[in-house]
Amino acid sequence: MKIIRFICLILATLTTLSANSKENLVWPREIDIDSHIITLYQPQLESFEKNILDGRMALSVKPKDGDIIFGALWFSATLLTDMDNRTADLVKLEIPVIKFPDVEDESKLEKLKELIISDIEALDMQMSLDRIIADLEDVENLELLNDNLNNNPPKIYYRSEPAVLVIIDGDPILKAVEKSKLEYVQNTPFLILKQKSDYYLRGGDYWYTSQAIVSDGWSVTKSVPKEVEKVAKKMMEKQKEEPEVEGNDAIPDVIVSDVPAELISSDGKLEYETIKGTSLLYVKNSENDIIMDINSQHHFVLMNGRWFSSKTLADGDWTFVEPADLPADFAKIPEDASIATVRASVPGTPEADEAKYEQQMPQTAVVDRKTATVTVEYDGSPKFEKIEDSEVEYAINTASTVLLIKGKYYCVDDGIWFESSKATGPWAVSDNRPEEVDEIPPSAPVYNVKYVYIYDSTPDVVYVGYTPGYCHSYWYNGSVFYGTGYYYRPWYGSYYYPRPWTFGFGVHYNPYTGWGFNVGFSYGWFHMNYYGGGYGYWGPAGYRHGYRHGYHHGYHHGYRDGYLRGYAGGYANGRYNSRNIYKRRDRGIASTRDVRNRDLPNRRDKVTSRPSNRPNNVYSDRDGNILQRDNNGNWQQQNKRPSTRPDLPNKSGNTNATRPSTRPTQPTQRPSTRPTQPTQRPSARPATRPNTMERDFNSRNRGTARYNNFRNNRPATTPRSRPAPATRGGFRR
Repeated sequence: MKIIRFICLILATLTTLSANSKENLVWPREIDIDSHIITLYQPQLESFEKNILDGRMALSVKPKDGDIIFGALWFSATLLTDMDNRTADLVKLEIPVIKFPDVEDESKLEKLKELIISDIEALDMQMSLDRIIADLEDVENLELLNDNLNNNPPKIYYRSEPAVLVIIDGDPILKAVEKSKLEYVQNTPFLILKQKSDYYLRGGDYWYTSQAIVSDGWSVTKSVPKEVEKVAKKMMEKQKEEPEVEGNDAIPDVIVSDVPAELISSDGKLEYETIKGTSLLYVKNSENDIIMDINSQHHFVLMNGRWFSSKTLADGDWTFVEPADLPADFAKIPEDASIATVRASVPGTPEADEAKYEQQMPQTAVVDRKTATVTVEYDGSPKFEKIEDSEVEYAINTASTVLLIKGKYYCVDDGIWFESSKATGPWAVSDNRPEEVDEIPPSAPVYNVKYVYIYDSTPDVVYVGYTPGYCHSYWYNGSVFYGTGYYYRPWYGSYYYPRPWTFGFGVHYNPYTGWGFNVGFSYGWFHMNYYGGGYGYWGPAGYRHGYRHGYHHGYHHGYRDGYLRGYAGGYANGRYNSRNIYKRRDRGIASTRDVRNRDLPNRRDKVTSRPSNRPNNVYSDRDGNILQRDNNGNWQQQNKRPSTRPDLPNKSGNTNATRPSTRPTQPTQRPSTRPTQPTQRPSARPATRPNTMERDFNSRNRGTARYNNFRNNRPATTPRSRPAPATRGGFRR
């Protein structure tokens, strides 16, 4: 009975994994109670579907006057994530099985299980997302289905001198400036004013003028009409102090495009440098990721996660390269190379694998039904357009995402589903995600809403979440791509509502920081009505300035260096402005602590834990055997009696939880449904599996390295608050 008493203490101590301290993310955890030390080792994950995480955990009980006893427990928990802080709270923890292989009387374990179930709802843990992702990289049957994206290349410009790409959303649309004789181009985030027959463009510290908008005739001018300067001062975003930068201070040329385009540039003539161990060269005097394959004599440039190739940079004859068709040497680019950021866009690399699991990790929230609201404004009466080959219609004359499905209206706002019987509202938080959403193709501008989910609900709250697809990050043949590649026609009426663009803003991916913007221009180029908007060109995540400072050539002060130093480079700022869209809401989002206090009123918080001095080198295999790895890489089984896989419940999850369809005609990016788990694994399998344990060891090390990197180098930034509705992307004509 002593053993049983020791084990029963485990339940009371698991509640000590607090969410408020860095220290509480350190493994193993140790609790000292009633002359017994209980050690909980880092969980090992077995599956992840929807927002449900299943895994197992090795543990030990050490009486101060007795021998240590090793065991394992299996758990299932609901995941509440915080992408900004890279943490996940494991709530609603269920422990269906706990095993101590050296306890001979199995009936005693049944009694233990009854004791554990009585306190299930009192348990919570917090884990580092980086450790979770590292563990999931080795989970079987956790695969992504490809998105059907449009990968045709945009118009690509190359310049060897400083230049800025100015994007216009189709043919220029002029609008009169109130209380002025001027007009401005409405369908661009850049400020272009017209006085009589002359156009003026404000960019940074310079003014440009031209007789035509889309032309090569833009030139710098110091002769700017006073009225133009006066209007510009009101309309431009407030200047922000930039760090001192090295590089070329020459005045940049202006390239204006009314079709999707990208700009690549170099600081003078191309300068190549060898990539060690490969037949590749990279262009070292460019902010862009440009690689030359010596064997084929082709240049490869990385844009929005996509690779495009051309014989020469200047000829404009660019073609899309399937990820699987990249030269084999791309996978050999060293991890410490200056161009190593591109490894995340090379299928099969650890960085690409990590990106895959980032794609499946939801940002979650708990929505208060009573206080969460949304307001939808239309340009006139609501107008809807049917999406081809689906039962879904979407509103075209609003900046909001409004769907009409089988007579009911749905609005997806900041990752929350709302519903109404009328297109104009009133709107209530929805606890149902219509399955027809999974029929929406990438060619529709509302495609991203299929990555917004409803997991569970109570009379008071709804558990929701979204994966990166909602912010236009998609999976394609082993790589993450930004944007669908389709051009979406904007709405022109009394108001102008732009739609998300794939190309035009130099989007690129970094394995440490996710997607970042802002290549080719710096602060002071954007019209203030566009900057910071939650929708428009940049989708739900909004625009966020990256660390690259335009024509000043940011590679001089941290681009290449930024990857090698991880988050220490300024590039990481782009991530923290947008990782958690829910934080932009002033109300309606319940905190994790509020949820616990509401759902678990009788929870126990009296026991505290501390990081253990023991090494984090104890593991449980899938059968419940406990193994320890020494410094020489040798594995030793700690339990004397071999264990066999316990009967685990075959859980399908809450029927209210929804996810993209796995139908073959419409692929999505969520994990495919895993095969049914057999209730009992064959007992003939060896208890000790060094290869499997070594894989778990490597996963744990990768996760710890990523966790330490994040904690040590995280930028001291806070998410940008959500703008007022007027800045969402609807601009009166």
